[in-house]
Amino acid sequence: MAERVAVLLVALALLAGCGGPITGTARPVRLSDDGRAKFKDYYARVNKAGEEGASQQAKLLKDTQHPDFRQKTCDLRGATIKVEPTWTTLRMDADWAPPGEKAHPRGDVYVVAVTITLRKEDQAIGSQIGSMHVVLLDDEVYGFAPCLGG
Repeated sequence: MAERVAVLLVALALLAGCGGPITGTARPVRLSDDGRAKFKDYYARVNKAGEEGASQQAKLLKDTQHPDFRQKTCDLRGATIKVEPTWTTLRMDADWAPPGEKAHPRGDVYVVAVTITLRKEDQAIGSQIGSMHVVLLDDEVYGFAPCLGG
């Protein structure tokens, strides 16, 4: 069991897109109140779907996957995630590309620090602090479905 939890915690680190220090100067995000509300609604929908069950959350993550990366969805193996963003960290990330990709996604890419809790059968399996990317494209919010490693 301990080995499984360790693998899942490593997977959470990978799924959150953790990396080394980020160079640059911190600046407030210039995002409209409507845009900020769309991001908050996106994560609220992800969490609500997770409360409804693994299949509902998997469907939502697939449906909201960035259109350029629809083939990159992953199976959470019956688990769900709860995502708790720290909104004061929300910022644009104009140079980011998904792991293994060279192309920057279409749209305005943002990154936010999150605490992600992985749950299976109503039990928290692990929790990780990392970052997640979301995109505002054609006035819609899209994400990048997390994948479990191991």
